[in-house]
Amino acid sequence: MKTALVTGASAGIGEACARGLIATGWRVIGTGRRAERLDELARELGEGFVPAVFDIRDEAARDAALGAFDGFDLLVNNAGLALGTAPAQSCDLEQWKTMIETNVTALVSITHKLLPGLIARKGAIINLSSVAATYPYAGGNVYGGTKAFVRQFSLGLRSDLAGTGVRVTSIEPGMVETEFTLVRTDGNQAAHDALYGGANPILPGDMADIVVWIANLPPHMNINTIEMMPVSQSFAGFQYARNS
Repeated sequence: MKTALVTGASAGIGEACARGLIATGWRVIGTGRRAERLDELARELGEGFVPAVFDIRDEAARDAALGAFDGFDLLVNNAGLALGTAPAQSCDLEQWKTMIETNVTALVSITHKLLPGLIARKGAIINLSSVAATYPYAGGNVYGGTKAFVRQFSLGLRSDLAGTGVRVTSIEPGMVETEFTLVRTDGNQAAHDALYGGANPILPGDMADIVVWIANLPPHMNINTIEMMPVSQSFAGFQYARNS
């Protein structure tokens, strides 16, 4: 049985990926900070799901939690977040640092740790980036920058790993209805409802279908990047600041 490590598996896309991979015969080690959510998943999904409770930014806790496992065939770097919607000149620097630590530093750290085993098993890495990596929007500032890093890091990994048999994919979704906006706005349910209401957004299960498809492709095939949006969403128009 192949083993996948899915970060940020306690909700949203990560949880859906865990469900989808297990349904196609994978064992999933799911990480997250919320032990109760991961334990609930373990009770529901059975032996196919193993909780690994730690903050992705805490390398010592990560190493302690993952030390019991002998290797992985797939790494799904899903854990990430956006904080705040203000323009750069009004942002909280600590929020910027948290996004960088989570979306960039933690992602490259866990990837670096798992690379030897992934190479030995000719495994795969699936990184969750965003359309924000390509299309800027007001208030996206550091979040978009972190996702641009994830996209470019994925392409760099693909280049460096040529000949090893390891596959690398950057998945870049637009609007997906998860806890993303609640986290970004410090629990503002009205902001969540206003963003997703009537928009027919992508759902976590839709994203999981893509991850599972990529994970189960023949080993000679690599999906370099894949970008998707709900039909209701399109590229942002230019903005203009006019003389008043």
